[in-house]
Amino acid sequence: MIETSNLLLRADGRVLVEGLDWRVNAGESWCVIGPNGAGKSTLLRTVAGLRAPDGGSVAIAGKALANWPLVALARERAYLAQSRGDAFAYRVIETVMMARHPYHADRYWEGSDDHAAAEHALRLLDVLHLAERDVRTLSGGERQRVALAALLAQETPLLLLDEPANALDLAHQVAMTELLARLCREEGRAVVSVGHDLNLAWSGATHALLLLKGGAWRAGPVGEVMRADLLGACLGHPIDAIEHGGRTVFLPGVHPPAPPLAPLPGAAVLPVRRAC
Repeated sequence: MIETSNLLLRADGRVLVEGLDWRVNAGESWCVIGPNGAGKSTLLRTVAGLRAPDGGSVAIAGKALANWPLVALARERAYLAQSRGDAFAYRVIETVMMARHPYHADRYWEGSDDHAAAEHALRLLDVLHLAERDVRTLSGGERQRVALAALLAQETPLLLLDEPANALDLAHQVAMTELLARLCREEGRAVVSVGHDLNLAWSGATHALLLLKGGAWRAGPVGEVMRADLLGACLGHPIDAIEHGGRTVFLPGVHPPAPPLAPLPGAAVLPVRRAC
């Protein structure tokens, strides 16, 4: 589905990713993990064809991104941005059916197949009952599920998601993670998802890509890459991996206690006042 060769990404004079040779196959679900500013969103936008790489190359389905006509690319990959705005009073069903535009080369109006795809996607994300609502009246979590429904209604074999769990409550986070894993397992789709919840990533992903300092990276099956030592080095904080009830649970570890702060030079040390 995706193949990068010697990929280089830069931002503001910094190297984010260097020498990335990465392959995503059909049926695989990848999580991209890294601290803020590591280049996760930049990588996703580059793979989606929304940003040119600073070096190296990206291919989707064996064809270089530059060689994909835009409409054909929109039928091959769907992209969920980290944030969005709604300036107009579209109904939810209309918002989701916009994702069907790549299939309208020979017609102007939506057909019954578009309505069926949109309703099916809304049902999968538990928001079909909101179909006639103005998107501007939705809660953050409801709006996120509508955005995910639009992604699915696009019916592409490759899904690129930037923080899809944003604003979702616990039940819908778990349901979304299970749904994406099932699409990979049963329909052979490929998913690349950026997120910060290590436990969600572990439960739904088959593979992980860690973005490290200085452009370094580590990629492979989750069992090999999502290790406490590697995750701690990647995220800049100790990570504990605990086995509980047959599952692996990731928790933040504890830093050694920091030394007390020294007073600033020339600063007066105020006496401690005790309550009577």
